[in-house]
Amino acid sequence: MKKLNMFTYFDFDEFAKGKRFTSIGKQPWKDYDSGKIKGVKVEAIIAQDKTNYGDQEGEIINNIYEKLTFKVPMDIDVPMNVEIRPVNAIATVYGEYRNQLSITAENIEVISK
Repeated sequence: MKKLNMFTYFDFDEFAKGKRFTSIGKQPWKDYDSGKIKGVKVEAIIAQDKTNYGDQEGEIINNIYEKLTFKVPMDIDVPMNVEIRPVNAIATVYGEYRNQLSITAENIEVISK
């Protein structure tokens, strides 16, 4: 079957509940084919994760310190090592094992320095 990804919905707002994101870098977001700059990619880590993933047999499951990249379609300045929040983020799950996220946001809000 083709194009099944069109019917997979990922609720980023629900995923982000109980999480804090910290910026760790920034780089240009370029179009793969043309090389044209589309905006910036803000790299972040999950600095706090209070999400209940349904721990199994004493195993603690969380995504703390996992790296995320937020693609923003404008040039913004985000300092290193500050708490950030993506504005109107839309995420898509991809990858062979469906364990990767592609996240696009309208903007990045700096929460604290």
